[in-house]
Amino acid sequence: MSAARDNRIIVVGGGIGGMACALGLNQAGFDVTVLEQAPEIGEIGAGIQLGPNAFAAMDALGCGPRARARAVYTDDLIMMDAVDESVVGLVPVREEFRNRFNNPYAVIHRADIHLSIYEEVQTKKNVEVHTSTRITDIDVGEKGVRVTDQNGRVFEGAALIGADGVHSVVRKNTIGDGIARVPGHVVYRAVTPRDEFPEDLRWNAATIWVGPRCHLVHYPMRGGEVYNIVVTFHSREKEEWGVREGSRDEVMSYFTHIAAKPRQLLDKPTSWKRWTIADRDPVEKWGEGRATLLGDAAHPMLQYMAQGACMAMEDAVTLREAMRVCDRDIEKAFRLYETKRIPRTGRVVLSAREMGRIFHADGVERLIRNSWWQGRSPSQYYDAIEWLYGWTVEKCLD
Repeated sequence: MSAARDNRIIVVGGGIGGMACALGLNQAGFDVTVLEQAPEIGEIGAGIQLGPNAFAAMDALGCGPRARARAVYTDDLIMMDAVDESVVGLVPVREEFRNRFNNPYAVIHRADIHLSIYEEVQTKKNVEVHTSTRITDIDVGEKGVRVTDQNGRVFEGAALIGADGVHSVVRKNTIGDGIARVPGHVVYRAVTPRDEFPEDLRWNAATIWVGPRCHLVHYPMRGGEVYNIVVTFHSREKEEWGVREGSRDEVMSYFTHIAAKPRQLLDKPTSWKRWTIADRDPVEKWGEGRATLLGDAAHPMLQYMAQGACMAMEDAVTLREAMRVCDRDIEKAFRLYETKRIPRTGRVVLSAREMGRIFHADGVERLIRNSWWQGRSPSQYYDAIEWLYGWTVEKCLD
């Protein structure tokens, strides 16, 4: 392998995780080739939530200032009962929260966070990005890797990282452990202008209305000019992972049993995007030799902890640090990275499943849930989430 190829790492996938990975590897001294199957670089979707751990990762990658300028900083996290409109729990994320975790809690449009990372990537002369590149063949050898796209183009490098999402081609061709788990939960997402959003719900908070086998989320984005609306329900149909246009009639049919105040959210969007979500059981390895995985390709998770993008950015920073500690010994660094990331991301995957069960509780479980958080102080909430939000670059390899 030539010296140039020996210093080049191929990243499959140009989403949030792939672009963050490219930044981290470049900072560790590697040239990077990003291969994205879409014709253009960008993100679909609506809003995402960013915990303090996400800001710690973005700052380490150099894209923190751009993301901070585009984010909306909420005052509280609020859980409401969608049946009786009572407050289940309220977590302040103001000054005390920031002092505790050294970073804020914020919400942002998915396209804005991706753009913030991609803008930083574009400043790096040793990172090249190819669009309309769908990988069809992968060869991971002892001294390098070789991938081929749908047009027969060949890309060679020293190593391969699959950041290509839930249905990862890299995962299929390396560890080959089957398809993702589809639990039958469906998510509808929409963005609504402020003037069309219910005036009595224009709170500067990330708010979730929890109901039997369903929930609704809303929060402001883009300086409060628009509001993100997300609704989730357990489908009556057999679902397959994917994204398509949604149906207002379908949404309405799943929320007949909730109170009027949250239900008014369903009348506002003029169009919906419909996601059938998926995750995977945690596994003991993400690769062998000169290949590994990152982001949803490694650990797809349900959205109930609001940590999918956050974990991908943590992955990118931890991989960078592993490369530095291992003096750029790729295979050694990949295995160290996996050793540190698999337990943490696995805990988030399993916690998200359990949080989904809590959100969607019915009957006596709903009553237990509603009594669970009563009387908790802010510091008690912070203590409970320290394991997640307290992540730092300095501790990522501990």
